[in-house]
Amino acid sequence: MSTQLNHRQNGYSFLNGNGLEIGACHQPATIPDNCTIEYCDANSKEETVKLFPELDINTLVEVEHICDLDKDGLSIFPTEYFDFVILNHVIEHVANPIKVVEELFRVVKNDGYVVISAPDKDFTFDKERALTPFAHLREEYENNVNFVTDEHYIDFLKAVHPNAYKQGPDKLSKHINTVKKRREHAHVWDSKTFDEFMLNTLELLNLQATCVLVNFGNDNKFEYFSVWKNLKKSFIK
Repeated sequence: MSTQLNHRQNGYSFLNGNGLEIGACHQPATIPDNCTIEYCDANSKEETVKLFPELDINTLVEVEHICDLDKDGLSIFPTEYFDFVILNHVIEHVANPIKVVEELFRVVKNDGYVVISAPDKDFTFDKERALTPFAHLREEYENNVNFVTDEHYIDFLKAVHPNAYKQGPDKLSKHINTVKKRREHAHVWDSKTFDEFMLNTLELLNLQATCVLVNFGNDNKFEYFSVWKNLKKSFIK
């Protein structure tokens, strides 16, 4: 594991039983020996290599479950099925982050754990982008949005690849299609606003959870990383 991610290990120490990691790609979580894990992604290993040729296929996990969070959530899994679920650096790519959090807590057992992290924009290529307000995310949730609009990707290109953005309408369309296929960052947070996002989301969804560990970008120079214990069987009727 990269030394940049050492801060995650204290969080993983809470985990036990069988879990799910979504979007592990080439950097899966280093979980305790007493855990088993299944891998879920929107693309197969072979499809990921085509989309991200810069990655070494030998570093990619074997994806057991194909699942598009935008279209299907985690509907392929029963309610309260896993002891823990891990979502590292995925939520910034999705169309409906609040819906994703709802699904994470749905598939985790009562007293199970949700591990979630997001890049802190102050330490990434998103540094020049505006923070995504919670009102925008709430609107996406209430409208049941299930795809990322071009406006999100245009914002990405303007800030991260300004030269590509300035190449004219025809080439811009090509660049948008490329970043859309790669599912580049649609939403942007720093550690403070992602922490607020989590608290606001739990309140909105009437979920009871406690944060047992959190680490901010100012400490690790990379991300917001957190572990939440699910305290309420909100999805059982």
